[in-house]
Amino acid sequence: MVLFSDPTAWLALVTLTVMEIVLGIDNLLFISVLSNKLPENKRSFARRVGIAGALILRLIFLAAIVWIVKLTTPVFEIFGNGFSWRDLILIAGGLFLLWKATSEIHHIVDPEAGPDRLNPKIAVVSVAAVIVQILLLDMVFSIDSIITAVGMTDHIPIMVIAMLITVSIMLVAANPLADFIHANPTIVMLALAFLVLIGTILIADGFGVHIPRSYIYAAMAFSAFVEGLNMARRRARASQD
Repeated sequence: MVLFSDPTAWLALVTLTVMEIVLGIDNLLFISVLSNKLPENKRSFARRVGIAGALILRLIFLAAIVWIVKLTTPVFEIFGNGFSWRDLILIAGGLFLLWKATSEIHHIVDPEAGPDRLNPKIAVVSVAAVIVQILLLDMVFSIDSIITAVGMTDHIPIMVIAMLITVSIMLVAANPLADFIHANPTIVMLALAFLVLIGTILIADGFGVHIPRSYIYAAMAFSAFVEGLNMARRRARASQD
């Protein structure tokens, strides 16, 4: 309670919460796209499990905060560029996102109906498979989230509260966002394109090329705005017909 009598603590909480929400957009977007591949009666369950997993992983990593901070220490160098365990995790997560988003785009644009040709053995997506993939990306985003939190405040209670607020917002927004994406086919392709972009950013970050997230989210917001105008135009034409 003494901590929260300090105005700077409240400022840190608000700032960190906003940052966590922004970072959570990537996580939520992936959960929405992936869960929409399931039968309708199982989608909400997969989203809840995925978001709960994100919270649990964040709290576990927060408890191991000393170990998490050590992940930023370089463990080897290639051509003078040091790589830490965090870098390797971001690169692996980025490659996974690129592979997953690209395979989904391939499946959408494939004129012949059938299972994804990049995954010929997977004809039907199971709830377990979706949850496992969500949790794998949860781990990547959670580590990035914790490291961001450590860089903004030293107070663990503030980190915990910010993460609880963020996950609560994710729980509320998950179904409406996923339903909106599912109801608008062009939004699906836009969301997958965003995932390709996010995967590329994770890989670049892993290689030490830090792209300001504000630029990325501004570009994503502008793309979403343009798509919103296209949707309004299509609805206006449909009403005239």
